[in-house]
Amino acid sequence: MVTEIGLIAASLMFIGGAIGAGMAEKTIGAAAIGMIAEDSKKFGQAIVMTVIPESIAIFGMVLALIVIFVV
Repeated sequence: MVTEIGLIAASLMFIGGAIGAGMAEKTIGAAAIGMIAEDSKKFGQAIVMTVIPESIAIFGMVLALIVIFVV
């Protein structure tokens, strides 16, 4: 049974991860666009750089689900 505190904690984990990923994506996305503009052969590196911050949001979601369903 999930308490209200558990739901608040899970929502804060998810929101924190999403905000952190968005802040990182803003900076890295701008750098990736500039890199592609200079050399279009580096498109693959730019995609990898922009995908890495999304793992922060995924970790936040996984932790939130653990708090909701396991704890």
